[in-house]
Amino acid sequence: MLHLPILPILLPMLAAALMLLPPLSQSITRQRLFAVTIMITLVIVSVWLLLTCHQQGTQLYVLGGWQPPFGIALVADRLSALMVLLTAILGLGAQLYACAGDDKEGMYFHPLFMFQMLGVNGAFLTGDIFNLFVFFEVLLIASYALLIHGGGKQKTKANVHYVILNLVGSSIFLFALGILYGTLGTLNIQDMAMKVVSLNEQQQALTKAGGLLLLVVFGLKAALLPLHFWLPKTYAATSAPVAALFAIMTKIGVYSILRVHMTIFGQDAGALAHMAIPWLWPLALLTIVMGTIGVLASPGLRLSIANLVVVSVGTLLLAVAMQRESATSAALYYMIHSTFITGALFLIADMITKQRGKAEDRYVIARPLQNPKILGIAFFIAALTVVGMPPFSGFVSKILILQAANSMRETLWVWPILLLISLVFLVALSRAGTTIFWRAAGDNTQGKPLAPLKCIAIALLLGASPVLVIFGAPITQYTQLTAAQLHSKAPLPNSKLPIKKAKEMPTGQSHNAN
Repeated sequence: MLHLPILPILLPMLAAALMLLPPLSQSITRQRLFAVTIMITLVIVSVWLLLTCHQQGTQLYVLGGWQPPFGIALVADRLSALMVLLTAILGLGAQLYACAGDDKEGMYFHPLFMFQMLGVNGAFLTGDIFNLFVFFEVLLIASYALLIHGGGKQKTKANVHYVILNLVGSSIFLFALGILYGTLGTLNIQDMAMKVVSLNEQQQALTKAGGLLLLVVFGLKAALLPLHFWLPKTYAATSAPVAALFAIMTKIGVYSILRVHMTIFGQDAGALAHMAIPWLWPLALLTIVMGTIGVLASPGLRLSIANLVVVSVGTLLLAVAMQRESATSAALYYMIHSTFITGALFLIADMITKQRGKAEDRYVIARPLQNPKILGIAFFIAALTVVGMPPFSGFVSKILILQAANSMRETLWVWPILLLISLVFLVALSRAGTTIFWRAAGDNTQGKPLAPLKCIAIALLLGASPVLVIFGAPITQYTQLTAAQLHSKAPLPNSKLPIKKAKEMPTGQSHNAN
């Protein structure tokens, strides 16, 4: 289909606009039905896009018919299509959960949710760093409102810190863009990758400064140490469906590091090749350590899960720092697994919180849960998956990362770290489970019963773990092909067309490369 690459951006954008207008704006029921329909459609479109990229190659969509680097281009390859599908499924689960009542805690939840999806999908599909900045701002503005949705002292406090840090990050982003444009004369990622090898020494110094500033920005988005302190309290304070959707937010930072620093500053970048790697190695290890300490020290379940997100970021970037296809493939598999499971854990923690009364999710003695069996089974499956016990996807993902560490230095660092954090997770989640489900006193007549829609949402996200194992062979084959494509520097289809020919193309022209 000609316009397939832009549909993941157009669908949520049009849906958000329509939900702000009558008759959808006048009924929460209509908004729910419309929003869920759009999300299901987005999942279908994302699957279609992924299959198209897998079978036909990279899809280049040029807006206005202007070929890159002169015009705005969307690039759908195996990696971006995978991330769009991951976002769509996670968004559907969060949307279903919110439709059980959480969306009524404040105004405009569903339009804001769609604007968030617009920004996230745009960030994954853009082929230009300036447009990456634009989509960052779109998703951030939506996230500011979603974070504080429903109000409350804790949400307001967390939102202030979140907004201030991201405003600083946006300013640094603009400085980096100015420096890179001044030295390279373009902000198209593919064009930058071709020009970076021909810079003189002075231009190399400036370009390196701009690239490292981008690493700071992406590290802030990904919650890489020492820029991770905003995440635990922010994710723990917001509502459950928003926290579940935010499980993909840190992956945007990791994706940006992969896309920019592996394409522009990859192995063929001359003097600037792999300039981020000396920083990624120690920072990724320290991020894992700090996140693990946070999991152990957390007084409540939601804060523990938020620190699990920090650990997952460190693990992903540790695999990225290995600079080989097998490690990148393992990182992509781990990214799918960790996103779905942490999203499901946020939803499970919310259901537990609403059944424990004033104790909420804290590790203290409280009244028993009304539905301990259902919640206990869901928590047990999620916990075993996070720990990395077979036969769940957490075990497979960690095995893949361990196998990718084939040098002596990598083995000495990666194996002890990953095995140790698995042990720590086992201890921490065992403490959480025994406290919440076994240390109970009194009776429970006031807790909220389980809503069927919320159970469906959790089942959708938890179901990803057995799917990742059952279909492990085709999924790992796809991640291997994706990693190979990411490590190569194959040109985009028709990316070198002269500007006169680009003018003659119809608006919204799409191309593919095999």
